[in-house]
Amino acid sequence: MTAVTAPERVERMPQPPAARPLAWLRERGMGASILVAAISSAFGALLLTATGYLAAIMAADPYIGDSETLAAVLVIMTVILVGVAMYVAAIVTANTFSTIVAGRTRRIALMRLIGASAYSQRNEIARQGLIVGVIGAVVGLLAGVLAAAGGIALAESLLGVPDVGYPVVQAVLAIPAIIVALTTWAAAWVGSRRVLTVTPLQALGGSVEASHDSYTRRKGRNGAAIGLFASGAALLAAGIALGLFSPLGVVIAFFGGLLSFTGLVLGSTMVMPPVLRLVGRLFGDSATSRLAAENALRYPERSSRMAIGVVIGVTLVTMFAVALETVKAVVAASGGGEIDRDFEALLDMFAGIMMGLVAVSAVIAAVGLVNLLTIGVVQRRRELGLLRSLGVATSQVRRMVMLEAAHITIAAVVTGLVLGTVYGWAGAQSVLGSVAVPPAWQSPTFVAPAVPWLPIALIVVATAVLTLVAAVVPTRLATRVAPIEALAD
Repeated sequence: MTAVTAPERVERMPQPPAARPLAWLRERGMGASILVAAISSAFGALLLTATGYLAAIMAADPYIGDSETLAAVLVIMTVILVGVAMYVAAIVTANTFSTIVAGRTRRIALMRLIGASAYSQRNEIARQGLIVGVIGAVVGLLAGVLAAAGGIALAESLLGVPDVGYPVVQAVLAIPAIIVALTTWAAAWVGSRRVLTVTPLQALGGSVEASHDSYTRRKGRNGAAIGLFASGAALLAAGIALGLFSPLGVVIAFFGGLLSFTGLVLGSTMVMPPVLRLVGRLFGDSATSRLAAENALRYPERSSRMAIGVVIGVTLVTMFAVALETVKAVVAASGGGEIDRDFEALLDMFAGIMMGLVAVSAVIAAVGLVNLLTIGVVQRRRELGLLRSLGVATSQVRRMVMLEAAHITIAAVVTGLVLGTVYGWAGAQSVLGSVAVPPAWQSPTFVAPAVPWLPIALIVVATAVLTLVAAVVPTRLATRVAPIEALAD
């Protein structure tokens, strides 16, 4: 009887988590990566539908139906905004997978120890990124189509917009979803590059983050970052100067901003930790505050991953706000101090729409911050357990995690505000500095950056809320760490 029932019991035994298909989706960080991909895909589908719907309304209008300029502007703005959202999502996803790989160091090393190659391990992570991207893209596509259909129905019923027979479901909506899936796959591949440096000897340890000293010795990467930033700054200045004589200066300024910001992202491990440490001094000299501040300097890769996404989001929102406010200043200066009220109202409406659309990228960055903070706490179980065993109280651990979130968000917001102000002013000045405006017709016109204080205040308030939200889950996880269990990991 035993010989008959034993095989049945073996067949009914549950498989271990590692052997279950897609069991890795339960790992910390994967759910947030799917959410990031879904937001990007939904935003792309919704924006394409909105653009097509507006184009159909304009085509039905007898006065502006033949305007090819408006149609071209809509297409350009759609491509730029969707591209920006996907760019931010790619950075957030790459940072997430980099952090996940750091937590898998021991497992990867064990696989290397039994004969697996580094490239096979990296291919496995890239496949996981592709699956995450496909799931998020499909979910986002469906959500975007449903939201677009609901928006068109509301516009026709509540706002009295005439029915132009615009079909919501179109094949073109699949383009953002496909790009999101491929971008997530590529971001996972880039984020998993650290797999190539894991050695079998690291099977004896846990998750390992690169130290500050190892990053200061990366002369090639640091030199490239400095070179890109310097050349971008020079082009930015040249674009502003040329903008005093021709609106084409904005083209040079655009490439200058792109190069300088790329240099900043590439060299974030040099820039962000000192800023984080400087911000950390504002929280006092207590042991908890000093420990939270030093964590950013000891592990620059981890802190830079968390901060750079928020920097991008804040920079984009600030850039559009400052650019439109500076446009008002340039127009007023060129016109002799006067600006048409209707034109100002139009600019304010355009500013609100643009910042609302760009805010999607800021939401993606916020999701990335919460995700990376949570993963960081999970991977630091031994460190937190050691602190608890040394007598650090639960309230002190909670305060330390909260201060780390505050350090990252405040430093990122300050950096983003500075960059956004510079880029926004440079864009407005380079495109309008040579344009004469009635009634004074003054040209060339050079003005100082115009800062809109209300949007800046809203960004600061949103940062405070983000800090609290981002620290809720990590703080709860940190205080639940039992010293004995953590040290046994």
